[in-house]
Amino acid sequence: MIKTGYTMLPKNKTNNFLTGTSPYSRIIMPLVFLILGFTAFSVDAAILDTLHRDPIAPIILGVTGILFVAIIGRIGARHLGQPPVVGELVMGIVLGNLAIPLGIDLVLVLREGPAIFDVVEQMLAGECVENAAATAFGNTSSNHIASLLQGPHGTELLHVVDAVDVFSRYGIIFLLFLVGLDSSVEEMRKVGTDSTRVAIVGVVLPFLLGLAATRLFLPDLSINSALFIAATLVATSVGITARVLNDLGKSTSQEAKIILGAAVIDDILGLLILAIVSGIIVSGSIDFAHMGLTVLIAVMFLGGAIFFGPYILRFIIGLFRKFDLIEAKMFVSYMFVMTLAWTANLAGLAAIIGAFTAGLILHDAYFSHWGEYKKHEYSIRDLIMPLEVILVPIFFVLMGIQVKLETFFNFESVLIAAVLLIVAVIGKLACGLAARKHVDRWTIGIGMMPRGEVGLIFAAIGSSLEVIDDALFSAIVMMVIVTTLATPILLKLSTRNLK
Repeated sequence: MIKTGYTMLPKNKTNNFLTGTSPYSRIIMPLVFLILGFTAFSVDAAILDTLHRDPIAPIILGVTGILFVAIIGRIGARHLGQPPVVGELVMGIVLGNLAIPLGIDLVLVLREGPAIFDVVEQMLAGECVENAAATAFGNTSSNHIASLLQGPHGTELLHVVDAVDVFSRYGIIFLLFLVGLDSSVEEMRKVGTDSTRVAIVGVVLPFLLGLAATRLFLPDLSINSALFIAATLVATSVGITARVLNDLGKSTSQEAKIILGAAVIDDILGLLILAIVSGIIVSGSIDFAHMGLTVLIAVMFLGGAIFFGPYILRFIIGLFRKFDLIEAKMFVSYMFVMTLAWTANLAGLAAIIGAFTAGLILHDAYFSHWGEYKKHEYSIRDLIMPLEVILVPIFFVLMGIQVKLETFFNFESVLIAAVLLIVAVIGKLACGLAARKHVDRWTIGIGMMPRGEVGLIFAAIGSSLEVIDDALFSAIVMMVIVTTLATPILLKLSTRNLK
């Protein structure tokens, strides 16, 4: 028995309820979070006007509301045995598409994605809000968005939208940093020929199939959009595969080692293709000289960071020798990842390339001044993970909010989604054929199939570059969800006979 206030409760019942193992908590806790999350979005602005609040209050309310929605999604995903990213995406889709009947102004503005910032830019240039909204959104939603931005809470809405965008961008930077942290330059050198072949086929084939499919089924689509869709199909989220293989007790199998090794190379090649395609879109033409320059800059950035990074790290860490270990690891990690992300952007590459490179270089062994790194109480991953846990779900919910289900109310949009899904599955399944004959090629192909968070990041960048419209964005997100959901189920079937 334990004492709680004026009552005495059986210890086991209290623990079961608090830890979520009680059947009552599985019903009550999601409902509590659902009510809190909905309340965060539906508080009447007129009531807030009567309060003497800090200007930051709307941002706190909006961002926390999105996080509540993400938590609900995670709870649901875990109860169904699915990756958290799926739950967060689905909850974002639900929230985004209920925003119109429920009249949730913030979500309606968030739903428009990067285009809302184009409206603000045009407004600052002297354009009236009606014309700016019509140019950015067309005639379907421009009037309502314009009225929201001109309303008494238009400024607050823009502040919240801007904050959510910034938090989500920080989230993907930390996410790619942790992805890189799980790998290392040394591991890249050790991966065998099987992993290299699987990675190359898993990048080249989906890209070519995606490009061919878009030109065949969407002949009116611009070459820039086609290139970016093809680049999105290249992505692989091996974190989902690694988790499933670990849960199945197959993480030490030869197939698992090939998949994980290929994933490292896949990430590098995928980011390189993203850099090339983004460069083509920004320059406005397919210039082979410009493409060569983009590749050269990317290779020089990666090579320079990998070569000079350790020297810079040792110098920076030397400046923090008087700090506690936790302070040193936090400050150095944050400064290093943000510096490389900024430098990558300065070089004309995506910031996430710099973040991934920072994770690839940095590891706990650099902090030997505080003793043997294996005996440190906290690793870099342990310290950065709380930032990732809070910020990344905001990104995934935001991606879900921007999925407009009404875009699937016509045959062309459904066709786009179906074509992308088929190409996405075939392109990755076929890469398993590049492995040796004595391994299970089917398992390897399935393991490379989920797009997960990496595919969403690519889609978000395409949306920000304005080469992916609402229909294409929604189709890509649906492809990501299906491939992510299908992978655990198919892996369980394909690994039954693995040793």
